[in-house]
Amino acid sequence: MEVFTLAEPLKNMYNEKFLREFGGVIQAAYSSFSIEAFVGNVLDDEWEGLALKERIRKITLSLGTYLPQKYAEAINILLVVNESCSGFPYLILPDFVEVYGQEVEDWEVSMLALEKFTSHSSAEFAVRPFIIRDPERMMKQMLEWSSSSDEHVRRLASEGCRPRLPWGQALVMFKKDPAPVLEILEQLKSDSSLYVRKSVANNINDIAKDHPQLVIEIARRWLGQNRDTDWIVRHSCRSLIRKADPEVLALFGYAESSDDCAIIADAKLVVDQSTISIGGECVLGYKLHVRDGNSVRIRVEYGIDFVKSSGKVSRKQFLLSDKTVAGGSHLQANRTHRWSDLTTRRHYPGKHRIVLLVNGLEVAATELLLKI
Repeated sequence: MEVFTLAEPLKNMYNEKFLREFGGVIQAAYSSFSIEAFVGNVLDDEWEGLALKERIRKITLSLGTYLPQKYAEAINILLVVNESCSGFPYLILPDFVEVYGQEVEDWEVSMLALEKFTSHSSAEFAVRPFIIRDPERMMKQMLEWSSSSDEHVRRLASEGCRPRLPWGQALVMFKKDPAPVLEILEQLKSDSSLYVRKSVANNINDIAKDHPQLVIEIARRWLGQNRDTDWIVRHSCRSLIRKADPEVLALFGYAESSDDCAIIADAKLVVDQSTISIGGECVLGYKLHVRDGNSVRIRVEYGIDFVKSSGKVSRKQFLLSDKTVAGGSHLQANRTHRWSDLTTRRHYPGKHRIVLLVNGLEVAATELLLKI
């Protein structure tokens, strides 16, 4: 997912210009639609304080006010609108199905709409309430979608049932027992579309957070079937690799380290300045001397123990290199790290510990004082 800086929040794409243009598209399909009333209803006194998903829901509810009250009639209009509205902003359309289309009698209409809408934006969030309400029926539908000729629909089959989808409702039942999800992922494990394969890998990575041993078993079973499936396995085990799970490291051929045979004979990590202000940047430099002997596969990362608002720390790791090197190699490189606030991370003043990791083990460390 793309990261946006705080200077321009993603929610700002929903502005008066967008609403008027969107309203014009709706009016072309439904002449009774009042653009002025719709825009006025959305841009009320609360609008500026609403977050991204709250804005999407506000627009959805306003559509419900000015479109026909019969759900099927409203969906028919939005299906026409959908043909000329593509991209992230139009999550509004599947959100309409989530809000107004969950009645049992509307099931067929809603499933058709979600299938159509996902090809132009994504219905990954909208399907989740349907799964929670009737998991057996909805997962049967998702399994059917996993065989679609449309890569967007096949991706929905995977992305929509991720147990821990970012921004989406957690699917607690699949955190406890991911078996229904695995049935779909088996269907998609060698999909021809990278778009779909990424979703499958992300789904399994979600499952790994609750069932690591199950994912290791899947990895062992899937590895070696074909290049595309191998890519999924590797990407889906990324969290376990970061945690330096011994079984996973061995599975992917990373060198083992022990007290009497360490991977790294010598290591150094330096930062070009000891104090920096939030919003600034620093240069990290590292040097490694790999143990003599056979070639080894190493994953080099740096981790930062970020200070949180509570004063506690939380580590975030950043990949530097992942490759096989000859025994006795000397490696060195620099990396610029920026300390600007992101939508996914805020910075707080304090002493930040920075570590150099090789195959999950700390081999060197330094510190940096972050100031306001």
